Amino acid sequence: MIDLLSPGLLILRIAVGGIFFAHGSQKLFGWFGGHGMAGHVGFLESLGVRPARLMGTLSALGEFLGGLGILFGVLTPIAAAALIGSMAVAIVKVHWAKGFFNHDGGFEFPLLLAVTAFVIGLVGPGRFALGRWLGFRLPMPGAYVVVLALTALAVLYIVTRPAPRTQA
Repeated sequence: MIDLLSPGLLILRIAVGGIFFAHGSQKLFGWFGGHGMAGHVGFLESLGVRPARLMGTLSALGEFLGGLGILFGVLTPIAAAALIGSMAVAIVKVHWAKGFFNHDGGFEFPLLLAVTAFVIGLVGPGRFALGRWLGFRLPMPGAYVVVLALTALAVLYIVTRPAPRTQA
């Protein structure tokens, strides 16, 4: 029987890692038609996320570096957790109120990306991973549980902070 798990994971990692790399690049550098950090931070401020500069930097780096980590299969549990956190905040702060379906701006697509990142973090990057060839190994599943718990705490902190009061 032919083992197609690792080639399948490679294809999935290229797609998901590439999507997140591109989105992170839009936020960090303004590449691919993005608005750069100023636009990203301004958007987060409009959502009431604070401190917007710090959270914007963390989310942009999380998507950029997390995308690269998934793409190349390096420190996969940490990369997956960064992407899950970014999508969880996006779902709660941007997409949830718009319903499920993507055509209405709902949370369908970010949920799919978060679940895909979760599964990649859970099963690992497969044989065709740079991290495997370089000997980067994290104790699994313990490392994944720890980074997911820290991610969950960070997401809760971000989404439950009250919006700053506006002065009249």
